[in-house]
Amino acid sequence: MDDISTGSLFIALAVLILISAYFSSSETGLMAINKYRLKHLENEGHKGALRVSKLMARPDQLIGLILIGNNLVNVGASFLAAEIGRRLYGDVGLAAAAVVLTFVILIFAEVTPKTLAALHPEKVAYPSSFVLNLLMKLLYPFVILINFITNGILVMLKVSAKDREEHSLSSEELRTVVNESSGLLQDKQQNMLVNLLDIENIKVEDIMVPRNEIFALDINSEWKDIQRALANAQHTRLLLYRDNIDDAVGFIHVRDALRLLAKDEFSKSQLLRAVREIYFTPEGTSIFILMQKLQQNKERIGLVVDEYGDIQGLFTLEDILEEIVGDFTTGMAVYTSDDVEELKDGSFVIEGGANIREINKEMNWELPTDGPKTLNGLVLEYMEDIPEENIMIEIDDYMVEIIDVTDNKVAKVRVIPPQDD
Repeated sequence: MDDISTGSLFIALAVLILISAYFSSSETGLMAINKYRLKHLENEGHKGALRVSKLMARPDQLIGLILIGNNLVNVGASFLAAEIGRRLYGDVGLAAAAVVLTFVILIFAEVTPKTLAALHPEKVAYPSSFVLNLLMKLLYPFVILINFITNGILVMLKVSAKDREEHSLSSEELRTVVNESSGLLQDKQQNMLVNLLDIENIKVEDIMVPRNEIFALDINSEWKDIQRALANAQHTRLLLYRDNIDDAVGFIHVRDALRLLAKDEFSKSQLLRAVREIYFTPEGTSIFILMQKLQQNKERIGLVVDEYGDIQGLFTLEDILEEIVGDFTTGMAVYTSDDVEELKDGSFVIEGGANIREINKEMNWELPTDGPKTLNGLVLEYMEDIPEENIMIEIDDYMVEIIDVTDNKVAKVRVIPPQDD
């Protein structure tokens, strides 16, 4: 060692610190890399991704390799620093070398390279994987020996290195990923993805047209009234019933009805023969399951029934699709912008029949949705009685004033949303 010049020792020390920085940045870069982007690039045949995936297949061996290399380098650096300190300042230099080397390694071989790797993991991981793969082949016996010992300790702790936790995303975590990708996705695309994630939590009763708003025809009405209704119908499919909507007969496609209407012999009996069978679904069915059922049965429309078999509402395939892509039809709706009027004082006048979930979505509110589906139902449930007008109540920090009560229903309310602190 005395034959080597001090200048050469400084150069060797600098090289060792650079190598230590390489191992530190490689460790952080590999551990911080996006696993899903890595899988995507691996499927596309990206060479760097393939190398990284091979290394990440056994993280215990990868960490063992990096730590073997890093510790060997740091030990060598400590030895050189001590020798340099002894030459320059004697025994005092030995203590000074330890302090200075700790500071240098901390700044240049740990914090800086690891921060760089954490910020740009792919730029660090892919190139370094080439060297690490070579080192894995060269140092494999040492890596196996170290892993044999460490894995033995883990077994004693009842932990297996092969039983890795799978990094699968829950729906809530995936929703967070979608919300955080606003710079990569258009707002409409982002909203559609979020709606898809919410679809399992939405019940058919949330999107159905309520019973009292279903446009249907009584087959026992005057024939001329039925013909007039068919000719002026604004919907492609109409429900037919006898006297009471609970005695539903079936759906008639207006196109079929108009074709029959063009014939002179068109009659009620012919109209009934053209009726299509009704598809029923329970009110608690999620629209995700309902979509699958509709696809299996090749249906586009149906009725929602409660536990007693009474008809509660009507749903269409378009209603379900609008939950994903947004409004795109002019059909029957449970909420329109006309239901809400904003006042100058920041409060809102809302129709009692407006759907709570739709209002929450449009207004970014958090009115309770685990009970009634309309504002009228929410107020009635809270009051446990039919309220009088000009009464103010508080529901989950929302001040609700009863403006109009008609036919035992809350027809209109004024809502004052909670103020942001």
